[in-house]
Amino acid sequence: MGSSQSLRVPTGKGPFNVGCTDVMADHTRQGSFFRLYYPCEAYEPSTQPSWIPRCYYSIPVGWNAPFRAVEKYPLIIFSHGLGAFRTLYSSICLEMASQGFVVAAVEHRDESAACTYFFKPRVEQLSEDTQSDLEEVWLPIRKLNASEEEFSLRNEQLSQRVEECGRVLDVLADINSGTPIKNALLDNLALSVLKGCIDLQRVAVMGHSFGGSTSILAAAKDKRFRCAVALDSWMFPLAEDIYSKDLSPVFCINSEKFQTQDSIAKMKRLQSTNNDLKIITILGSVHQSHTDFTLLTGDLLSKLFETRGAIDPLKALEITNKAAMAFLQRHLDLQKDFDQWNALVEGHDEDVVPVPEL
Repeated sequence: MGSSQSLRVPTGKGPFNVGCTDVMADHTRQGSFFRLYYPCEAYEPSTQPSWIPRCYYSIPVGWNAPFRAVEKYPLIIFSHGLGAFRTLYSSICLEMASQGFVVAAVEHRDESAACTYFFKPRVEQLSEDTQSDLEEVWLPIRKLNASEEEFSLRNEQLSQRVEECGRVLDVLADINSGTPIKNALLDNLALSVLKGCIDLQRVAVMGHSFGGSTSILAAAKDKRFRCAVALDSWMFPLAEDIYSKDLSPVFCINSEKFQTQDSIAKMKRLQSTNNDLKIITILGSVHQSHTDFTLLTGDLLSKLFETRGAIDPLKALEITNKAAMAFLQRHLDLQKDFDQWNALVEGHDEDVVPVPEL
């Protein structure tokens, strides 16, 4: 397996330092749980958090670093894939934050996350300390029963995921307006510092796999999301009525190995009624090329679990980020230089092609 020095999430390439914190607004299962990445002031490297909380690998961001509260930032709500979690896409999220976005990576409570948690009151009150009076309740991924019809389950989960993305946007809108928000995770960033610094007129939704279909449906159901970036979207959970809905602009960035002809046909069907829907494929990429796994698994594990394709994993992520930023500039009316990567959005690059003809 590759050396530990080579297994790392790279620093952001943008002009901003990046901080992050975890937010659990309402400690119950019905509350919002997300990791927030944001432009920050300088921080000490010793404050870098572990990749998986309570586990290993650090990521190059400042944990609870001082927020850079000098301008308004566009917002991205990020939705993870089936069996994933809020920290699995830190390489994409921190890059976006380094380029001037606030990014909220949702951890879904629809039982599609690998494992997540919330709090419930202890049976016996231990002290006057409110944190001590709560105990963690872990929610593992739900396995499909043999008697279950998969589409019904996944479509139901999809609806909940879209609601959760909207709820996170509600929380951030409250924070932006100065409404006090209690974070059940104590000693994290004081959220009041974000007041007036989130540009709620420039909000996008982004996601991978199941999160890709989540972002597509969110772009149809919640018009606060001005556009969506769907990374290797799992099209299966989307119901037939998606094709008759009015979609905000959508950008499908696919890997070469994951998508089937049926999935591509569904994307092209959406495109036929939506001129602002773009579809590209990154040559040599695999489904995990959009995740941190592509960077944090050595040669042996990458072969066993196909976390890397023929393309260099850093290059694949760079293409994803640049293409996404060019699309976001176009549809969020950003005053940036991301339009230098417009060719990627059209599928014009040696490592990128437009959607293939069927």
